[in-house]
Amino acid sequence: MSGRKETVLDLAKFVDKGVQVKLTGGRQVSGILKGYDQLLNLVLDKAIEFLRDPDDPLKTTDQTRHLGLIVCRGTAVMLVSPTDGTDEIENPFVQPDGA
Repeated sequence: MSGRKETVLDLAKFVDKGVQVKLTGGRQVSGILKGYDQLLNLVLDKAIEFLRDPDDPLKTTDQTRHLGLIVCRGTAVMLVSPTDGTDEIENPFVQPDGA
C-alpha cells in the first residue's frame, strides 16, 4: 500500500467540464473544474455564484455574481455535481396556493 492518500471521489472525469458546487453556509457556485487535490480543494474557472434570497437564506435566486477563477476550500465543499445532463424541475411537493 502506498503512502499516497486518495480521495473517495473520482473527480478526474470532471476536469475541464462544468460542475456545480454547494458549500457549507448555503453558498452555491458553478464553473469549470480546473483542478483538485486529495483534501477536495477545488479550482474553478469562470465561476458564478448564485445569490441567496435575503428574506429566506435557504433559497437561491436567479441573480448571479461572476467570480472568475476561484479556489473552493475542501472543508467547505458539501456537494459536487456535473452540470451536463442535469435539469432543474419543479418541486412536486409544493402545495398550490389555496389548496
